[in-house]
Amino acid sequence: MTHPRFFVFLIFFFFWHLVGANAQINRKTDWNDLDAYLRQTQQNWGTPGMVVGIVKNGDLVFCRGYGEKTMGKNTQQQMSFDLPDQNTLFAIASNTKAFTATALALLVQEGKIRWDDPVRKYLPYFTLYDPWVSEAFTIRDLLCHRSGLGTFSGDVLWYRSTLSAPELIKRYHAIEPEFPFRSGYGYSNLMYIAAGELIAVTSGQTYVQFVENRILKPLGMSRSTFQLARLTALGNFAQPHAFKDGDHYPIPWVSWETVAATGGLLSSVADLAKWVEFNIDHGVWKGDTLISTRLHNQLWTPHNGFQVDHSKSDKSSSFNTYGLGWQLSDYKGHFRAHHTGGYDGMISSIQVFPDLELGIIVLTNGMRAPITAIPNYILDKILLGRNERDWCEEQLRKQEKRETEDTRIPKRVAARVLGTQPGLSPQQAVGVYRCPMYGDINLTSKNDTMYLEFSHSPSFSCRLVHWHYNTWKMEWNEPQAWFGHATVQVVTDPNNQPIGLEFDIPNDDIFFNEIKAKRVENNQ
Repeated sequence: MTHPRFFVFLIFFFFWHLVGANAQINRKTDWNDLDAYLRQTQQNWGTPGMVVGIVKNGDLVFCRGYGEKTMGKNTQQQMSFDLPDQNTLFAIASNTKAFTATALALLVQEGKIRWDDPVRKYLPYFTLYDPWVSEAFTIRDLLCHRSGLGTFSGDVLWYRSTLSAPELIKRYHAIEPEFPFRSGYGYSNLMYIAAGELIAVTSGQTYVQFVENRILKPLGMSRSTFQLARLTALGNFAQPHAFKDGDHYPIPWVSWETVAATGGLLSSVADLAKWVEFNIDHGVWKGDTLISTRLHNQLWTPHNGFQVDHSKSDKSSSFNTYGLGWQLSDYKGHFRAHHTGGYDGMISSIQVFPDLELGIIVLTNGMRAPITAIPNYILDKILLGRNERDWCEEQLRKQEKRETEDTRIPKRVAARVLGTQPGLSPQQAVGVYRCPMYGDINLTSKNDTMYLEFSHSPSFSCRLVHWHYNTWKMEWNEPQAWFGHATVQVVTDPNNQPIGLEFDIPNDDIFFNEIKAKRVENNQ
């Protein structure tokens, strides 16, 4: 029999541990020390600019900007002239997905839809690779990346496209699956485009109008927008930057308004602090319940899990899964709802810890920044009162190692065979090349120079320079954030007649190899 004193000891131990843990969480944090660390991190990483915000117990307790809104604007005499701040607008890209999921929760709450309604009930043209999958696919399936499509599959269809959302959705059927329906994880921007259109159909407003009216305005997110046309009027916005040969350089903004539901929101730390607080309070804002706790819990319920290596020495996280619009995991035992976002020239991170009443926001205007390491460093500082690991330095070393070991482009350059001649003349190669998923690509010639024109992606237009044999290098007309080196081969039949195009554009995000373009005879 267990001695009664043992129970007294257990109660004392539990009380002591609880008080000790709260004391650690609530200890006064040295923000000046954190400020110095973040400033050095921004410089070490070469990130053009970034703003880091910390929400604690309902207040934005820390918000500092580093670097520049546009590289080259600051001078020795005016070092803070172009410094980003809490109101500086950045693209938050896929962090928008949580807004999309919340918008659908609002419609569920109103009884206009149900999570397990078939998508085709509202979008009858929604068709995937298999008739049964198309019929069985639910609204819930749209939000948790279990469609069967691979991660980023089909992004070449919507990225920088002029097609409307319905026109894009009508082409999904031509995209091949990577795994069986609901049996794996494939991060899908396409499904969120469909979710946005479903919101429009069932609400009677456009997706942008609905989110503005039902989320942004009630939360007082007055500087947040989906419209690039408003940037000048709003002012105080960062400039996107691409990364090439070890350096960032400014590039133009790109409108994602047509695909807003998958990643089109522009916002600031000050506005996103309100969004974070709304989620910490599980759908309640300033005492007003916008969505019920039950529905908010649905967003934070695991729907699609990732394998976690429990044998690793790093025990920071014990589970990792995706809910509806949020990635869900833990950090040292504390539940974490989080997401990252990648836009042309900007990457970001939002993390919410409801049990700690804590949120961390990282917005940057470059393609190289420690958006996941910074929150870990801040968490250690708040939870432990000290930093046992330099997360940002560790991630920088890993990033540099990946960049060094990425030999895809050097191998292609080394494999080039100099001194060859094409087996086709420009006059033979010209024509229309058609892909069931993408559409038409027009190969033209002028003064013996060939050009590619993508039917609904004018930003992909390029001049062709002979590389070797029947392969040409694609010289982009506009700067590209996600890819650079690119070649296209004009494929011929045994009679040396052009029959198709094959693209080789090494990158991790936009997969041109999914374009299976066959030459259209007589351009019909």
